[in-house]
Amino acid sequence: MSDSTYLTAAAALAGSTIGGLTSLASAWLTQRHQDRVKEVLQDKGRRQSLYKQFIVEASKLYAEALTHNKSDVSALVNVYSLIGQMRILSCLAVVGRAEVVARTIVDTFFAPNKTFVEFRELVQNQTVDLLRPFTDEWRAELQALPDSRAGRLP
Repeated sequence: MSDSTYLTAAAALAGSTIGGLTSLASAWLTQRHQDRVKEVLQDKGRRQSLYKQFIVEASKLYAEALTHNKSDVSALVNVYSLIGQMRILSCLAVVGRAEVVARTIVDTFFAPNKTFVEFRELVQNQTVDLLRPFTDEWRAELQALPDSRAGRLP
């Protein structure tokens, strides 16, 4: 066999190897990106579920605090449990806002009960929306997370 035959065979083998490696690398990178997108979406879903649960629990407890002198300690413990979970997943600003909500609820239990007229005044003064700063911070946190649909992942 001549040198050109070996050279042609080597070039074909090298081309096949490079093509195969390129295909493998492309598949690996695509799978890695898809896994990251899935992870980001799952993280957002976990946070949304946690925050929604906190909003429901805190709202119920705050309403109870406005109208009753007795507290439901188990419900209060549940709110603090949700805050503990936030410490693992969330930014410090969101956790801080949640802690303010919990402290306000506890303080409200020690305040005199609100009459319906007093409650109406709270609504009119827009001071009854205890969770607004928390939800605003939550929205900011979610917007700061990578947007997997636009392909912008860290």
